[in-house]
Amino acid sequence: MAVGVKPTRAEKKTLYDKKLCQRLGEYSQILIVGADNVGSKQLQDIRKGLRGESVVLMGKNTMMKRSIKVYAEKTGNKTVLNLIPLLVGNVGLIFTKGDLKEVREEVAKYKVGAPARVGLVAPIDVVVPPGNTGLDPSQTSFFQVLNIPTKINKGTVEIIASVELIRKGEKVGSSEAALLSKLGIRPFSYGLVVQSVYDNGSVFSPEVLDLTEDDLVEKFAAGVNMVTSLSLALSYPTLAAAPHMLINAYNNVLAVAVDTEYSFPQADKVKEYLKDPSKFVVAVAPVAAADSGVGPAVGAKEEEKEEPAEESDDEPLIGLFD
Repeated sequence: MAVGVKPTRAEKKTLYDKKLCQRLGEYSQILIVGADNVGSKQLQDIRKGLRGESVVLMGKNTMMKRSIKVYAEKTGNKTVLNLIPLLVGNVGLIFTKGDLKEVREEVAKYKVGAPARVGLVAPIDVVVPPGNTGLDPSQTSFFQVLNIPTKINKGTVEIIASVELIRKGEKVGSSEAALLSKLGIRPFSYGLVVQSVYDNGSVFSPEVLDLTEDDLVEKFAAGVNMVTSLSLALSYPTLAAAPHMLINAYNNVLAVAVDTEYSFPQADKVKEYLKDPSKFVVAVAPVAAADSGVGPAVGAKEEEKEEPAEESDDEPLIGLFD
C-alpha cells in the first residue's frame, strides 16, 4: 500500500481480519464488553490503562463475526465460534493474559459521569436529594410541575424531601433533564461493561469472577448433599451415600437383633448393656476420672495386676458402630 493513500474498503476488511485472527491466536481469554455511550477519549484512556497484558479491539459486529469464522476455518479451532452469539449490540473485545477479575476491575475505574439526556433510557433510578438548590423563587413552578415539594429558605428554593425523579428503564423526559441540568446533577455513569467472559472455549457470566474459594466449597458441599439425598431416596449406592447406607443397614439389623433371640458379635455388647444398665456407669466412670486427672487410690495396684487377656485377631471390632 502506497504511503499517504487511504486503504480501500476491501483492504480495510483484510487488515481487520489479520488483526483479529492474530489476537485470537495469541490470547485464550477474552472479555466481551458493552460500549454504549463510551466516547473516543474515554476509550483511549482505557486502552492506556490496560496496556501491557490486555488489548482492546472494537469493530462492527459483522466484521468481527466474519473474522472469527475465517480464523475457525483456517485453524480448525471451532471453540472460538462460541463468541459469535455474544456479539450483539454495541460491543467490543478485550483480549488479555492477566487475571480476568483484575482486568474487569481496571476497566471499571474508567467510568465517567454523564448528564441525563432527553430520550435516554435510565440505567438506574434517579433520586433528587433534599437540600438547598441555590435557585431563585421564580423557579418554584418548575418544581411543582414535577411534584417536588419545596419551600423558600433565605431567598432560594429548598427541596424538602428526596424524590424519585426517574425510574430505571424509563426514558428521560425534557422536564427531568432540564431540572437535573439546573441542579448540576450528572446521575449516570458510562464505561465499558463486561457482559460475558470467554476462557479457552468456555463462556460464562462475569458474576463467576466474584466467586471465592469458600463459595466454591459451599456449592460443592451443597451438590454432594443433593447427590447423597437422591441416592438414599432411590436406594442407589454412590460414594457419597455409601457410609449412610451402611450405618442405616447396621441400625436395622441391630434393631432386629435386640427385639429377637438372633444375635451377632456387634450386637452382643449392645444387648449386654441393655440387660444390665449399670455397666453404662462402670464404663463411663473411668473416662470421667481420667478427664479430671483424679483416679481411685484404693485398689489401684490390684487393678494393675489384672492384665486383660489378649484379643484375638479374629475378634470383630465391636466399637466400630457404637
